[in-house]
Amino acid sequence: MIDIALLRTQPDLVRGNIEKKFQHHKLPLVDEALSLDAKRRALQTEGDVLRASRNALSKQIGVFMREKKQAEAEAAKAEVAKNAERLAAIERETEEVEAELKRVMMRIPNIISPETPIGKDDSENVEGQRFLEPKIPEFEIPYHVEILERLGGADIDSARRTSGQGFYYLTGDVARLHSAVLAYARDFMIDKGFTYCIPPFMIRSDVVSGVMSFEEMDGMMYKIEGEDLYLIGTSEHSMIGRFMNTTLSERDLPLKLTSYSPCFRKEKGAHGIEERGIYRIHQFEKQEMIVICKPEESAGWYEKMWQYTVELFVSMGIPVRTLECCSGDLADLKYRSVDVEAWSPRQKKYFEVGSCSNLTDAQARRLGIRYKGEGGTKYAHTLNNTVVAPPRMLIAFLENHLRADGGVDIPEPLRPYMGGKCEILPKK
Repeated sequence: MIDIALLRTQPDLVRGNIEKKFQHHKLPLVDEALSLDAKRRALQTEGDVLRASRNALSKQIGVFMREKKQAEAEAAKAEVAKNAERLAAIERETEEVEAELKRVMMRIPNIISPETPIGKDDSENVEGQRFLEPKIPEFEIPYHVEILERLGGADIDSARRTSGQGFYYLTGDVARLHSAVLAYARDFMIDKGFTYCIPPFMIRSDVVSGVMSFEEMDGMMYKIEGEDLYLIGTSEHSMIGRFMNTTLSERDLPLKLTSYSPCFRKEKGAHGIEERGIYRIHQFEKQEMIVICKPEESAGWYEKMWQYTVELFVSMGIPVRTLECCSGDLADLKYRSVDVEAWSPRQKKYFEVGSCSNLTDAQARRLGIRYKGEGGTKYAHTLNNTVVAPPRMLIAFLENHLRADGGVDIPEPLRPYMGGKCEILPKK
């Protein structure tokens, strides 16, 4: 949610930002918000005048009573009662106007970074840097489900019977590899100075509406029937929600947290074969990182955070690249975002394995996350980034470390988490 002061002073900037995001249907929201804001301020002014009049009349009543001017005192009392009745109406109307203003403001997208490329959708995202040289082996790389089944590591058919499309069983050394990657990513982030956390896996609706737009919520979240609870789509939701309606101390910033959680997503729509299996699923596990910092620090943390993900993947021998998200591909709360994509030797292209976002103060305003220091009380900036999400990341891992004999090499950093194993062999 943007600052209402920005909307008042630079409405054309806000309109231009909406146009850059190709959300022309939201342009009327600017005038609607300005009208509601003017109405709110007019009600506030009228209320202030009535309160001042009430105070003055109360003093007059005392004087009239001491001077035994009963008629004048009664007239003043009647005026006070009339003012009180109008004040009550103003308070009710103000509450309604503020609620509607908030609803409108929450639909206006955050101002995007000057460095964000302008484009309609993800097809116009811009490649950034590449890390490690992509390789294509001389032998054919099977579809990732085939690799998993040959290793005795996955049972998709049984999961389809028990839970439906978009679920999986991981077994044996592949399941162990999945857990090893999460444990390695956890320790990797702890070594970077982040505090490890396991958050709640369900959150209330006020947290949901604070961390994402209504459109995202409808497309992603599973609601618990009969309760004000949603299953999280990423631990960022509950991690940021932890600081809802709090005022932090400036000396405690930045807050650097890394969290583990299962994640649950609707993943609507049909997808091709490469996005089936364990690529696009309803349930997965992830190691996440978030930072809450002062505004002047968020640009620096943005650069550090995506670089941590790149460093992690490179340490496991997986080639990656960065992809700067264009304006039309940015969610409404995002100021700037970069995807980290891993190389697929089978598909001979990169695919997304993580995303880093700077939301400036948009999330903090919705959730009421502030910090206090010598300069007064201000809204904090929030950032989030995927460290690693193993089910999807496993595809890149298996394809890049697959041998011609069907075995999979385990890189050095993961071996301690695999009980010293240096390979996974296919089942006979």
